[in-house]
Amino acid sequence: MKTTLKTLPILALAGILYACAGAADGGAVEEKVAQLAALKSQASDLQVQITELEKEIATLDPEFAQANKKSVLITTADVKQEAFQHYVELTGSVLSKKNVSISSESQGTILEIPVTEGMRVNGGQLLARIDSEVIQRNIDEVKTTLDLATTLFQKQERLWQQEIGTEIQYLEAKNRKEGLERSLASLETQLDKTMIRAPFTGTIETVNVRIGELVQPGAPMFQFIGESDLYIEADVSESYIGVLDKGDSVNVFFPNLDKELATKVSSVGAVINPNNRTFKVEVFLPQLTNVKPNMISVLKIRDYENENAIVVPSHLILSDNRGDYVFVVEDGVAKKKYVDRGQTFEMETEILSGLNAGEVLVDKGFREVGDNFNVNIAQL
Repeated sequence: MKTTLKTLPILALAGILYACAGAADGGAVEEKVAQLAALKSQASDLQVQITELEKEIATLDPEFAQANKKSVLITTADVKQEAFQHYVELTGSVLSKKNVSISSESQGTILEIPVTEGMRVNGGQLLARIDSEVIQRNIDEVKTTLDLATTLFQKQERLWQQEIGTEIQYLEAKNRKEGLERSLASLETQLDKTMIRAPFTGTIETVNVRIGELVQPGAPMFQFIGESDLYIEADVSESYIGVLDKGDSVNVFFPNLDKELATKVSSVGAVINPNNRTFKVEVFLPQLTNVKPNMISVLKIRDYENENAIVVPSHLILSDNRGDYVFVVEDGVAKKKYVDRGQTFEMETEILSGLNAGEVLVDKGFREVGDNFNVNIAQL
């Protein structure tokens, strides 16, 4: 206990000395913070004064302005002289000139339908058979009568050659035989019409009748689509009248098949549709696997071509009150050059005047520069 009482004054003195030291350090930090804030304020004021003086001097001395202008980091693109083509993009539909409805030419009950919907058939293949019993009986009767008439005519002809009998007898026998031959040919034609056949090679789209049904002449039986004579039809705005002509090149793309081919315009319509102000264009389509009528296609019809065009990326062309312009690089300085633009297609624009091949355009950073700005070309 004695020892503890003796050490109390010493501990109290140490605590007082530590508190005084801490207070002295805190005062020094606050003073430095205040000095830093004051210097920053002075630096800000000085920067404002420097900027104002630079503007005033630049107004009075252009050389000073040019020397102190900051460089803008950019990339460049060369002005190209190459073939330029413009295309009209349209959506077309595949059609067939052999999309026909096959109807009955004879009356009777359907006895046989050996085809089904979606079935591919060859030209002349049987599609349906109609009951022909009555016609067949008539043919048999006419054939029997014709055999007799032929025999009588042959005998009468031999007698006539021997100058036996009259001319009237000979002519009557001849006329009867020929009349029966014509009747037989007519009946055989009717018999043939009871056999419904494919007019050409194609696909059965729909079957509109069933076995056992009674059909009349003219009744539709099949919707039939041929494999050949396919074409693409598209509507074109009337603004392209006189621009698109027969024989123009066309690129056709089938999105569902991921196929593309080159062909030509085969026909240009002469009538404007008053409902949508368009006219029809037909494009020749060679026979392709899996291409079917009513399939959607994308057409690109070339309506303009320039073999030696000045071409620049479209996004580099800017506009102001005077017109269109681009920035070119000359001796490390960006220069504004006004241009006359022509056609635009797939993010490239034809320049009619104002630029020459070989000039260097400001590419990345073109929105950061102005006329006579110093530029620094990035090394990519």
